[in-house]
Amino acid sequence: MTRILIADDHPVARAGSRRCLEVEPGVTEIGEVSTGADLLDRLRDSQWDLLLLDIHMPGGNGMEILRDLVSRHPELRILVMSALSEAQYGRAVIREGAKGYHCKSGNLEELSRAVRIVLAGRRYVSSTLAEIMASDLDYKADPHRPPHERLSARERQVFIKLAAGDGVSTIARELALSVKTVSTYRSRILEKMGFTSNADMTGYAIRNEMFVSVT
Repeated sequence: MTRILIADDHPVARAGSRRCLEVEPGVTEIGEVSTGADLLDRLRDSQWDLLLLDIHMPGGNGMEILRDLVSRHPELRILVMSALSEAQYGRAVIREGAKGYHCKSGNLEELSRAVRIVLAGRRYVSSTLAEIMASDLDYKADPHRPPHERLSARERQVFIKLAAGDGVSTIARELALSVKTVSTYRSRILEKMGFTSNADMTGYAIRNEMFVSVT
């Protein structure tokens, strides 16, 4: 018997998660809350096996809520969800004790897979997040490597085009990718290299004479 609590302030998102969970074998109860305060009340009143936690709910800072939950309810398995890419929050929430991170732009089949993995007592890491974490390990093994060497081949390709002033739509068309995918690559590049804007990329590329490698 498995009890799952959904904490999300978007009714449509809660409904989608509920539909996904209702067909999972062994799930006997699905609860819903829409604020941080309601979440804390429900956890005080009853025990749950899994919490699907939207990191951006009203009623408190999402990372602070996660830390508090991990401290107060160490037995509770938490799967964090967000509309933001794994590059922006995935590693951080796992470091804080979450059992996984699911990007809401993913499909319901992937959410079902994540739920099954976490309920089985393992951590869920998407293929995208696994690549990011692998790059982090490579970089830590040699901290003197230049930041652009943290990028995968595709990320470096997108980086050069962004640094050269190409827009996301143009890059998507040239590389036969979706605009959303290119935007995700951009977020990962900014995160890995510690930049905040395309201008930072341009300056770095100029200083490191990288515009000879535009393919």
